[in-house]
Amino acid sequence: PVFTVLNYLLPLEGVLSMHCSANVGKDGDAAIFFGLSGTGKTTLSADPARRLVGDDEHGWGPNGVFNFEDGCYAKMIRLSADAEPQIFATTRRFGTILENVVYDPVSRVLDLNDEKLTENTRGAYPLDFIANAVPDKRAGQPKNVVFLTCDASGVMPPISRLSPEQAIYHFISGYTSKIAGTEIGLGIEPEMTFSACFGGPFMVHHPYTYADLLRKKMLQHGATCWLVNTGWTGGPFGIGKRISIGHTRKLLNAALHGGLDRVRYRKDPVFGFEVPESCEGVPGEILEPANTWGSREEYFKKYDALAARFIENFKVMAAGCPPGVAEHGPRRTSGVPA
Repeated sequence: PVFTVLNYLLPLEGVLSMHCSANVGKDGDAAIFFGLSGTGKTTLSADPARRLVGDDEHGWGPNGVFNFEDGCYAKMIRLSADAEPQIFATTRRFGTILENVVYDPVSRVLDLNDEKLTENTRGAYPLDFIANAVPDKRAGQPKNVVFLTCDASGVMPPISRLSPEQAIYHFISGYTSKIAGTEIGLGIEPEMTFSACFGGPFMVHHPYTYADLLRKKMLQHGATCWLVNTGWTGGPFGIGKRISIGHTRKLLNAALHGGLDRVRYRKDPVFGFEVPESCEGVPGEILEPANTWGSREEYFKKYDALAARFIENFKVMAAGCPPGVAEHGPRRTSGVPA
């Protein structure tokens, strides 16, 4: 309820209220991460090489980004000490509250891989349980804005660079997939969904209010917007596989630290955003998802179907947007692009 009130009041003062996590690099370069449950918002912001500002809810004001909370709420299922060392370490600390996690009643040893109660196992812990958290929960102006999406269709690139206008469109759309274990009543197969501003239930004003404020702040402070797909590659759910978190981290690190400023880009034939053609430490074929599918024709059929869903969803939002916003969304394809 408090976050909903803030989402009403703060934009009236020119402060962007955000359902996002945030961290900051050693040079003071802040980054914010938008995304629904299951997209990696908590995991990817808890980066040993960067300091954590906060896990879930923030404001972006005249002096930079600041956290509304004093704790984190992370998924625990299949948590890895290698891939997610900071969050994993909290499961060994007194004071962390674990929900639905299976453990041996005698030895009290946790089994984070056991999903017999639910896949939605969780851990709640104070922010300072993350060793390199920022004590005052504030940072400067974000230099990078990251939209996290879990594309179960397996067609979106693992990372793309968006123009400010494209950022408005994708922020209003808030595309991802609901994942089993994070949604009540959801079966095994992910369900495509759109949640405006990556936090639709909390938003009070029309989504364009927040999106336009985001665009203005990005332009004012020279921030770059990235769309990161943490979903499937090599095919849709059931055929392909989840993109490696190791690859996602390398792509993000390259984006946040300038590595992707020095590579060539291609224009995506459906969405029109820019996709890097290479990234150190990441196999080149996953940067162009069509190459990971058995059939390029089937890939573009699936991509066209996703574009159609975006276009249909945006019709609901169009009435509250200025003319032209929808032009920065996807285009339907009639076949395999040349």
